Amino acid sequence: MTARDDVTRYLIHRLLGIVPTLLLLLLLVVVMVRVVPGNIVDIMLTEQGGARKVDRDAIEARLGINRPLPVQYAEYAGGVLRGDLGRSLWDQRPVSTLIFRRLPTTLEMAALAMTVSIVLALTFGVIAAIRQDTFLDYGPRSGAILGLSVPDFVLGTLVLVLPTIWFQKSVPLIWHTFSENPTEHLKQIILPALVVGVRLSASVMRLTRTMMLEVLRQDYTRTAWAKGLSERVVVLRHGLRNGLIPVVTLLGLEIAALISGLVVMESIFAIPGVGRLLIESISSRDYPVIQGITVVVGTLVIVVNLLVDLSYAFLDPRVRFGRG
Repeated sequence: MTARDDVTRYLIHRLLGIVPTLLLLLLLVVVMVRVVPGNIVDIMLTEQGGARKVDRDAIEARLGINRPLPVQYAEYAGGVLRGDLGRSLWDQRPVSTLIFRRLPTTLEMAALAMTVSIVLALTFGVIAAIRQDTFLDYGPRSGAILGLSVPDFVLGTLVLVLPTIWFQKSVPLIWHTFSENPTEHLKQIILPALVVGVRLSASVMRLTRTMMLEVLRQDYTRTAWAKGLSERVVVLRHGLRNGLIPVVTLLGLEIAALISGLVVMESIFAIPGVGRLLIESISSRDYPVIQGITVVVGTLVIVVNLLVDLSYAFLDPRVRFGRG
């Protein structure tokens, strides 16, 4: 059996495994969003200025939330498997429309943040390893510890407030799409992406340094040095590639942290992305929207981790995909 057959079988096995994972995710989401204190019916009755039982029963029946929880879960899971994420309880708009209208903004921020994270982590991780126990090692390590210690919302708030205090210049908060004003769009989206990217790079940089130190002490690296190869060739061709698998694994796991960071940054910088939509939906107890966002984000995380697993064979030709 060829290596391509092994990859195909492994890919099919993983894709089939997504279904029970997604169903379990749906179960957790459907249950958890309904145990959050507060109820959408209470919010609607408060806005209407009345709280009679007949009004409550009518609203619950209209929204379909008076049925048993297992029935709601079965109907929702069936709809998701058909590609239907339901409709908003407030205005009956399709959840998929609400999400995919804002998803490009969030994906743009995520791509920028991940690019910043990878560039910073690999650059400073490699430098710290090849210049061990010098200022070029202690500086990045101290910065990484600081990055791990300061939460996203603190960094975001400082970036938002300090320019106003020090330079009397505020960060732009009026949203512009790229087609409307590319310059203002990039000005508003680059700062939160930088904050999230710098935070994510801290742990990846530390692991990159550790793996590079381990690889640079291997016999094949010493042999490369003895053959007279340049530092650049030894570090990049023999060192970095062989030490990347654990780093790539960590990057896959960092996707969840990336999403949570974007939720905070979108709220702080008034960016109309999926994270901000999630906060708004939680405040209004719009269950289908909360569930839809969780399903889309969870699916993206699953797919990214699948791509990470498939990248192992590219990074290290010795990796083969068996029946596991």
